[in-house]
Amino acid sequence: MGEQKKPRKYATMKRMLSLRDQRLKKKDRLKPKKKEKKDPSARKGREVPQHPSCLFFQYNTQLGPPYHILVDTNFINFSIKAKLDLVQSMMDCLYSKCIPCITDCVMAEIEKLGQKYRVALRIAKDPRSELLPCTHKGTYADDCLVKRVTQHKCYIVATVDWDLKRRIRIQKIPGVPIIYISNYRYNIEQMPDDYGTPRF
Repeated sequence: MGEQKKPRKYATMKRMLSLRDQRLKKKDRLKPKKKEKKDPSARKGREVPQHPSCLFFQYNTQLGPPYHILVDTNFINFSIKAKLDLVQSMMDCLYSKCIPCITDCVMAEIEKLGQKYRVALRIAKDPRSELLPCTHKGTYADDCLVKRVTQHKCYIVATVDWDLKRRIRIQKIPGVPIIYISNYRYNIEQMPDDYGTPRF
């Protein structure tokens, strides 16, 4: 008679000794952790986020004419589709001088889109707009705009992107208004009532 075949065991692990096993030498054993007793008389510290001095509650004192507006890539594209002049429509919306600010990341994003978006590139290179240099790594425009807005509260963000809007609102960056496009014109949300700005 032949040998009986045993079924093969799958996913079996090699048995290992625990580091707390008694058969190990004392120097190889894992030392038991000692629980630190908390001092009840010690004060509990809590972290309070630092707020910039330019904000008085939701009132941003750094916002004032001429307004510096950070422009996103899709905002330029949607402005072209709606046949809106960038600077003139911003002035119609805010009733004062506006300077569109375009970061290196936004410019790189428009250049990556290729020949189809050459009109958007020409609008971005308009001499009326200001080009802001970027020092960080990568060319992701949303991260760049959010970082710049958290550092400096003197900008208004112009975007149609829901993700970017949500990031600015969820991260609770106070005092930063958003310009968006609706009904073939520019609209602004959450503009503080300073410097005689229009009320909506």
